[in-house]
Amino acid sequence: MCGIVGYIGANNAVPTLFEGLQRLEYRGYDSAGVAICGRNGMKIHKQAGRVADLVATAPKRLRGTVGIGHTRWATHGEATTVNAHPHTSGSVAIVHNGVIENAGELRAGVLANVAFATDTDSEVLAHLIAAQDGAALEDAVRAALLMVEGAYGVAVIDQRQPDRIVVARNGSPVLLGVGNGEHFVASDAAALVRYTDQVVYLDDRELAVIHADGFRTFTLDAATTTKQPVTAALTADMTGTSGHDDFMHKEIWEQPEAVHSALRGRVDHRFSTAHLGGIDLVPKDVLTLRRIKVLGCGSAYYAGMVGAQLIEELTRIPADAEAASEFRYRKPVIEADTLYVAVSQSGETYDTLAAVEEIKRKGGRVIGVVNTPGSTISRACESGVYLHAGPEISVASTKTFTSTVVVFALLALYLGRIRDMGPADGARLIGALDTLPGQIAAVLDEESRMIDVAHGLAAAADLFYIGRVRSYHVALEGAQKMKEITYLHAEAYPAAELKHGPLALIGAGTPTVVLAPDDELWDKNMASIAEIQARKGPVVVVTDCRRPVSGAERILVPATEPELQPVLLGVVLQLLAYHVARILGRDIDRPRNLAKSVTVE
Repeated sequence: MCGIVGYIGANNAVPTLFEGLQRLEYRGYDSAGVAICGRNGMKIHKQAGRVADLVATAPKRLRGTVGIGHTRWATHGEATTVNAHPHTSGSVAIVHNGVIENAGELRAGVLANVAFATDTDSEVLAHLIAAQDGAALEDAVRAALLMVEGAYGVAVIDQRQPDRIVVARNGSPVLLGVGNGEHFVASDAAALVRYTDQVVYLDDRELAVIHADGFRTFTLDAATTTKQPVTAALTADMTGTSGHDDFMHKEIWEQPEAVHSALRGRVDHRFSTAHLGGIDLVPKDVLTLRRIKVLGCGSAYYAGMVGAQLIEELTRIPADAEAASEFRYRKPVIEADTLYVAVSQSGETYDTLAAVEEIKRKGGRVIGVVNTPGSTISRACESGVYLHAGPEISVASTKTFTSTVVVFALLALYLGRIRDMGPADGARLIGALDTLPGQIAAVLDEESRMIDVAHGLAAAADLFYIGRVRSYHVALEGAQKMKEITYLHAEAYPAAELKHGPLALIGAGTPTVVLAPDDELWDKNMASIAEIQARKGPVVVVTDCRRPVSGAERILVPATEPELQPVLLGVVLQLLAYHVARILGRDIDRPRNLAKSVTVE
C-alpha cells in the first residue's frame, strides 16, 4: 500500500527522500511527508495530495543527513495533512505501512492519558515508542511492537539519537539498501535504484538498526539474525516511462517482450513440454494430484481463473480459482492431494499471503506465481515461478496479467504432458506460444482502431462485457480495467447469463463488449448479440473471426490456438480501457482510491 523511504549518510537526505517517494507514489498518493534530522533538531514537512505538492511546498532550508519519508494510501483517517505521515511523539518520528488492529484498545488503555493529534492507527506506534524513555531506539521500537497486533512496515528516527534509523516488518515489506558510507530504507527496491542495487530483505517479525556505515538485524525476540545483501534486478531505466505518456501505456506496449521473457528457457521443443525449474513437482507428485486451486486478488484472481481453465482443459485435473481474500474465512478443507497456487504481481498482497500461511499451517502444498523476486509470497511458498515481466508501476495491471496467463499455460503444458496430453497436443500449444509475442505486437499495431471504438464507449455511463468459457474470465478482467481507470460502471457476465436478469439493463445507452472467438460457440455468441440488438443495445465484438457481424463494431485479433485466445482478447480490452480513460481525462497511472500493492486486509 503506502510507500516508505529512508536515508542515513553524509549527504542531504531530502533529495533522496523526495525522489524515492516519487518512485513509490504508485503505492499510495493521498498525502506525503518527511521527517529530517539535522543540526538544528528534527523538522517535519507533510502535505495532503501528491508528492509533487510536498516538494513544491517544502521549506528551502529543509536539510539533514538522516530522514524518513512516506506516501500514503489512507486506511484509518481521511487523506489530510494532519493524518499524513510521519507521526511524532516527543523526539520520535515514525512512518508506518499496515494496520494496527488493537489501536483502539491501546488508545483506551496504556495510552489513555495521551492527547492524539490524528485519526490514524499509526500514531499509536509513535506514542508507544516515545514512552520507552531513555532506552536505545532499537530497544524502544522492539518493546512497542511487542504490544501491537497487526501488520506493519515501520521506520523510526529519534532526534536524540540521530545516528540511526530503526526499521521493522511484519506482513508489510521493508528492505535495506547498502551503500558506501550511506544506507537506505524502502518498502520497494524501486525507490533505491539510482543509489544502490545491493538490498537486504527483512522477514516478518524482524528489525534492523541502520547507521551510515552498517546495519544490524535481529528478531522481535531480540535474537540476532544474519543477513547478506543481494543484487536487486532493477535499473533506473526500468522505472521510467521511456517516452510514453504514462506507465500504463508503456507497460501495455512492453507485453511482447514480457511474454518472450516469461517463455525464455522454459519451452522444451524436443519433448513438447515445459521446464519450470522453480517448481519441485516430480512426475510421481503430479500423478497423485486430484485437484488444483488457484488463489489471487483482483487481476491476479482473474488471471488465475484463466489459468485454472487452462489447467483443467489440458491436464484433466479439476481446477478452479478463488478470491484469496475470502479463502481462509470460509474454513476451507485443505487436502493433501490438492496443489494450491498463489498468484500475486507484487508478491506482497496481504490477503494472498494470509491464504498461503493458512494452507501451510494445515499441511497443504502451495506454490507461488509472482513477478517480484525476494517478495514475501515468493519466500513463503515452497516453490514457484517468476513472471520476469519487469517492474509494473501503473496501478492497473496489464503486462503482469498477460504474463501470468502465459505462465499458467506453461504450467498446464508441464502437468498435461505428465498426465494425458500427447506430444502432438504439446507441440500444438508450443507453436502457439512461440508466435504469441508477435501476435500481441500485431494487436498493438491496431491501436488506432481501439481509439476509434473508445470514443463511442466513453459516452456511456454503464457497460457490459460478456464472453463464454475462456472468454468470460477475460471479460471480468476487461470490466475491471474499465472500472478502475475510467470510473465508468462496467459489469461482466457469462454470455448465457445475460438473459437471466442483466438484460433488463440493456438499452440504447448501454454498450456491450462481446468476446467472441471463432470457435464452437460462435453461433451461440451471435444469438446473444441478437438479444442485445433487439433491445437497441450497441455492440462491440472482439474476435478473430472474419465473418461480418451485422450492426456491430468489430475489432479483429490474430487467430491462435483456442487456449491462448484470451491473451489477445485481453490486450484489446486493456487498450479500450486506456483510451476511454484518456478521452475522459483520468489520472491513468494513479486511479482514485486505489494503490498498486495491497498490503493491508
